[in-house]
Order: sequence, then structure tokens, then C-alpha cells
Amino acid sequence: MNTVLKETVWEELIGGKIVAMFPRPTTDHNITAFNIAMIFGEYLRGKKCTPFPDGTDLYLTEDDQFIPDGMIVCDPDKIKNDGVHGAPDLVVEVLSPSTARYDRGRKKDVYEQCGVKEYWIVSATDKSVEQYILENGRYRLHQVYSVYPDWMLEKMKPEERAEVITEFRCSLYDDLTISLDDIFYRIK
Repeated sequence: MNTVLKETVWEELIGGKIVAMFPRPTTDHNITAFNIAMIFGEYLRGKKCTPFPDGTDLYLTEDDQFIPDGMIVCDPDKIKNDGVHGAPDLVVEVLSPSTARYDRGRKKDVYEQCGVKEYWIVSATDKSVEQYILENGRYRLHQVYSVYPDWMLEKMKPEERAEVITEFRCSLYDDLTISLDDIFYRIK
């Protein structure tokens, strides 16, 4: 027996236009977003800031209502029953083919203009994290962190391998070291 399930389509308001988030994300996308939520969820337990996983509405401007793949909010007054109203302290977007242009374009610009202190663009396919930090009202690309495949590491000289960055820090927390292996755990 074949059963057709009606898929719920999530929508974002981007630049005043309703944009369907379709097709739904891949399992690698969801696993990566989940891993990031787990990292922040464990770290922030008992602390002031609240981590949000994928699925929480974010209201930034009259023309921009997004559903980021993750965010951290340190001002409890911004947290309402229907979502977050105002700039989070950190936003994470995991790239999908259908949304990448918005994540790198309009959404990045709006996050910057609204004062989001740190913005990550994460690629589960490339196993990379672009870390943008707000400085003087503008985003600066702080670093791109990537997991190198074994075949590439094998071709490197020992001193080159020693230079490969496998963990980094979120600018919001001096005592949180984030491992790329933890972000991309179970991603092939």
C-alpha cells in the first residue's frame, strides 16, 4: 500500500517575498544542524544565553522573517512564544542548494544590519564553517575552517599537517573550543 504524505512546507519572508524552503533539507544538513545545536545546548546549560535549533522563527525587520538552522540569544526579552524578536547573538545557516544564495546574500546582509555579532555559514557537503564576526557594524570573514579528507592529509608534509586547524572558538565564549569533528559527526 502506497501512502502519500502531505509535506509541510516551511516559509521565510526574505526582502518582503515569501520564499518556500523546499525541497526539505538533506539528512546531512539536518545532522550537521543537530550537532551544532547539541554543542551549544550542552555548553550553555545553566548559563544566561539560550540556544535554539532549527525551526524557530526569527523576526528581524518588517520584510525579513527567517528560520535559521541555529541561533543563540542572550537577551531573554527577545524570546517570545512565537519566536525570537530582534537580533540573536549568533546565527548559523547550514547551506542547501535551494537557499545558499539567500544565506550568502540577503540574509547575511540583514543579520549584519541588525547587529548579529557572529554568523556561521556551514557546508555539510564541503565540511566547512565560514565564521563571520561583526566589527564596526560590518561582517569580517574571520576564518574558514575545513575538514581535510584523509587522502589530502596523506599528501601533506608533517609541518603542513601540523598547520591544519581542527577546532576553533566562537567569539562569544573564550572557554568553548569547538571541534570540526563534532560539527560533522556522522557526515560521510
